[in-house]
Amino acid sequence: MTKSAETHPARIPGYDGGPFSHLPELLGEHLFWLGHLHNCAQSEEAEELLLGADEQEAAELHNRLLGGDDWPVFTVPLTGAHRLHVVYRAFEEDEGIDYLLHHPDWDDAEHLAQDEGHFMGPGLSWAELTAAADNGLTGGSTTDPHARLLLLLPAFGDDAVPDDAVDRLTAALCARTHVEAPDQLAAALLEDQGPCGPVRWITAEGGHRINDGGLSFRNPANRFAWPTARMARVTAALAP
Repeated sequence: MTKSAETHPARIPGYDGGPFSHLPELLGEHLFWLGHLHNCAQSEEAEELLLGADEQEAAELHNRLLGGDDWPVFTVPLTGAHRLHVVYRAFEEDEGIDYLLHHPDWDDAEHLAQDEGHFMGPGLSWAELTAAADNGLTGGSTTDPHARLLLLLPAFGDDAVPDDAVDRLTAALCARTHVEAPDQLAAALLEDQGPCGPVRWITAEGGHRINDGGLSFRNPANRFAWPTARMARVTAALAP
């Protein structure tokens, strides 16, 4: 596949790392998804439903992706020329997966979430997650809504998912993995919602979206939260 500036950013402003590698073929690999979603499964039940007998092979692939010289990056385009980048940060002894939002007019990308031992997030509500998955825009790593949903799921947290959320996640797991009980796994993942668990989202005065997560940059009560102007531009970029 030909690498382009859109699907394979040479750099992400305000983010140190790389060089980046564009590996969209991984999105068709069952084992890739098991490693990518591992931190979403916080209960013993969810972990068993996700990994099953493939735990060792999934861990080996995940460790290779986080231990190479090139950093795998996957991009989801949003409206208005915004981009969501999912970066496998391969710093030795500081590995993790970063979720970055950027626009060409911004000096620096916004760090929505990081999936690692020191988790930060969530950065996406359910409505924002599904809007990014479903927009159909080209110029990223994939247009497939199932792959996009799973790719961004670790950055999501929301205590008000709709009634059809389990069906939606089940369809994505059926399309992209070979897990034996995708409906049960979907229900377990939506119950656990990663290290931070579900958070409550509201619209603040001024119209920007915030949550009450103790590890989220989008919770103004946290000492590390973004200022209001940055909260507003992120809300606009992610608007369903």
